Amino acid sequence: MFSHITLGTNDLERARRFYEPVMATLDITQPFELPATLVFGELAGLKLFIVSPFDGGAAMPGNGPHTALLAPDRAAVDAFHAAALAHGGSDEGAPGLRPHYHANYYGAYVRDPDGNKLQAVCHRRHDETAA
Repeated sequence: MFSHITLGTNDLERARRFYEPVMATLDITQPFELPATLVFGELAGLKLFIVSPFDGGAAMPGNGPHTALLAPDRAAVDAFHAAALAHGGSDEGAPGLRPHYHANYYGAYVRDPDGNKLQAVCHRRHDETAA
């Protein structure tokens, strides 16, 4: 359904220091390079762009929206959360089960250095491996 998601940043190099190690915990790579832009995802699939706003204004996170990134397993959710905190992010919800969504919903929430809210989520049982 989606082609890509774009998040704003006020400091691309600070964003790079945050996103490169955090996305690596989920095995999300950079399929190509663009000037003044970070791109993560798949060349022909869903992508996440990190860029300064085109209108030249300040990047500001919304109240309510967040970007949820699919994790292959619960250990990747844990690694995502730890990497985010180690690279300038802030905690918005520690890794753990959230059974009010469904029985196997395991997620963690963080904010990037610009205040954008991110989540890593695994929908598999603890003993279930990726196909």
